[in-house]
Amino acid sequence: MKDVTPLTEGWTLRHEAAAVPAQVPGCVHTDLLAAGLIPDPFLGANETEVAWVGRRDWRYDTVLGPRATSHERTDLVFDGLDTVAEISLGERTLGRTRNMHRGYRFDVTGPLGEAGAPLAVRFTSAYTEAEAVRAQLGDRPNSYPEPFQFIRKMACSFGWDWGPTLVTAGIWKPVRLEHWSTARLALVRPLVTVDGATGRVEVRLEVERTASGAGRPLTAEVRIGDRATSVRFDGTSATVTADVPDAALWWPRGYGDQPLYDCEVTLLDESGAALDQWSRRVGFRTVALDTSADEHGTGFTLVVNGERIFARGVNWIPDDVFPSRITPRRYRERLTQAAEAGVDLVRVWGGGLYESDDFYDVCDELGLMVWQDFLFACAAYPEEQPLRSEVEAEARENVTRLMPHASLVLWNGNNENLWGFRDWQWEEPLAGDSWGEGYYLGLLPRVVAETDPTRPYWPGSPWSGSWDHRPNDPAHGTAHAWEVWNRTDYTDYLTDVPRFVAEFGWQAPPAYATLRRALPGEELAPDSPGVLHHQKAADGNGKLDRGLAHHFAVPPDFDRWHYLTQVNQARAVATGVEHWRSHWPVCAGTVVWQLNDCWPVTSWAAVDGDARLKPLWFELRRLYADRLLTVQTRDGGPAVVAVNQAADAWRAGVRLRRMTADGEVLAEARVDLAAPGRTVAHAAVPDDLLPDAGSAKEFLVADAGDLRALHFPVRDREFAYPAPRYDVELIQRGDRVDVVVTARTLLRDLLLQADRLAPTAVADHGLLTLLPGERVTIAVRGWETPDAEAVRAALFTVEPA
Repeated sequence: MKDVTPLTEGWTLRHEAAAVPAQVPGCVHTDLLAAGLIPDPFLGANETEVAWVGRRDWRYDTVLGPRATSHERTDLVFDGLDTVAEISLGERTLGRTRNMHRGYRFDVTGPLGEAGAPLAVRFTSAYTEAEAVRAQLGDRPNSYPEPFQFIRKMACSFGWDWGPTLVTAGIWKPVRLEHWSTARLALVRPLVTVDGATGRVEVRLEVERTASGAGRPLTAEVRIGDRATSVRFDGTSATVTADVPDAALWWPRGYGDQPLYDCEVTLLDESGAALDQWSRRVGFRTVALDTSADEHGTGFTLVVNGERIFARGVNWIPDDVFPSRITPRRYRERLTQAAEAGVDLVRVWGGGLYESDDFYDVCDELGLMVWQDFLFACAAYPEEQPLRSEVEAEARENVTRLMPHASLVLWNGNNENLWGFRDWQWEEPLAGDSWGEGYYLGLLPRVVAETDPTRPYWPGSPWSGSWDHRPNDPAHGTAHAWEVWNRTDYTDYLTDVPRFVAEFGWQAPPAYATLRRALPGEELAPDSPGVLHHQKAADGNGKLDRGLAHHFAVPPDFDRWHYLTQVNQARAVATGVEHWRSHWPVCAGTVVWQLNDCWPVTSWAAVDGDARLKPLWFELRRLYADRLLTVQTRDGGPAVVAVNQAADAWRAGVRLRRMTADGEVLAEARVDLAAPGRTVAHAAVPDDLLPDAGSAKEFLVADAGDLRALHFPVRDREFAYPAPRYDVELIQRGDRVDVVVTARTLLRDLLLQADRLAPTAVADHGLLTLLPGERVTIAVRGWETPDAEAVRAALFTVEPA
């Protein structure tokens, strides 16, 4: 059997005369940080203090021991090198690399020998490589001032509108020696399908042989659970098919269970001795993309096991700008946060990574569908060499690596590049130069069809299905709704019904304790130096303030600004999701930008860079629940809408109350709604329940069980809110403190910011609206010194203008 020796110890990082211990996997920044040679780039404006690191060349050194094995062959295997590297063993150069998203293998049987040898990995600055390729091929349009499209590297290393510019280098994935004889499994591609009640795994494999193993008969055995099948062959490839009768189907969360089957491939020699082994978990399901035309345009609906699905999604960026720090535990924590917010689809965005298998393993287990972008984002990408061959090799390797995962339901060609070509004034400056179209409409669909024909491919997002329509036409295919955040108000989400909203969002600062940690000693203000440095979007704070001005009076201090921007973020996303969900099946999905952050920053995220939940996360939990009650416009007037994504029918008796700001009930009625499983039902609000148009004192409350929807006819700055009054009681219950708030007036968007009580404190509720006399219990954990006055200082609510 193949033997593996990890190479994680004894590395040294060198630059000129400097040398420090190195961690592998890791990167230059984390090694320098551990050695105390650079400040933490996440704090203050230190990012600019360490910019020099990305402009330097670096070397990693270790010594490999003698080749003490009886195996015929020893390979040196790098799962990932970031990015431009030369690998040498002793005096021999083994090879050169220029792609962060690929693995590399070198035969070191002879060079290693009986004495061992020094191993060196020399990294050239990614800037040096990218700028050289740009000079060779000519410039191309780009949304950012960095040359990221000229190198196959995580694009957001070069900075984004939510991320720092920290251009990394290093051995960012595991490295090892593999010792083997006769033959090894070089490639395994399991095509997982379902035929009636039978699950089928067709394993296509390729082997590499030693000289003595050439032509010798081999056996490939595939075992699925307790069922095994095998084939004998004497070449370098084979196909083995294993059937599983009555296979249990894998479903997205909320639609069924997620059974996974162990799939094990063993390569044996003619005597039956095992030579190599490959194992993954697979799940049986069918997946298709319905893009048929109808009276509304061109659809975009995911269909799993024949079930049409409204996708409740979030966009995923790398969870750390230094991805070698992302552990399996961290993946599980972040993806569990997504699942607990009601999410059933995670889009892995094209400016980041093909994530670790740990990421997709968790998605398999949690029933989170994965939409995987190929790694192209917001730029015109050259198609000439040296990039084209790298792109094809990268695509084939990663499609093969990820295809066992049941959670993976869609391959997507790029992020916003087709849109950029047509609508961002790229066509004229390109003047006939290549820009990536050949990848998205030619190379990548061919790679997917040849390598993983069990899944759909879509050329890009946004994309309308063909050049017959503008790429971001909301009536066709996928749409990105950014005009609202960039230029107008979130109420403009209500103006159309896209077929599938793959990106939209609204910014807010991170939690207060996150800002305090990231900006030590700074007097916080919306325009203080550190707050502005941790705001990377163009005119980001201007857009935040203009967005606030549509709804609220200008807040007088930082604490109110911080609170109201959080409220605005949650309300903006709620406006879009409630409206679009209510139009199922015309609209078949919303993918909020974004779930997570890679450092402490003001951004569109629901979970901030210190892993704290923003109010948006709690709002997503309401918005993405199987059952959603909302008030929407139908036939020119308000209607109460029951959105039922559960399998069971929902018969909702809705209590409607027309109320005044001081709590008086002016009228009351009951409306009955019947929404069969996976459908939407609505009924007009009776005329006498409608708040007077333009009233500053009336609003509508709709209750169905524990679900509530509110309708205010005017914006907050125009509404006659009473001065908020409430009582607070603290009850200690073991390791938690229950904060009981009783409303004495209308409390709109009450928020307890638990991290203001203690940096470790967390609450189980976000924004809450209480009517006079209503009571809520907010459980707080991680708070060791309960104090009622501290609670009052950490409680915020909408106040009179």
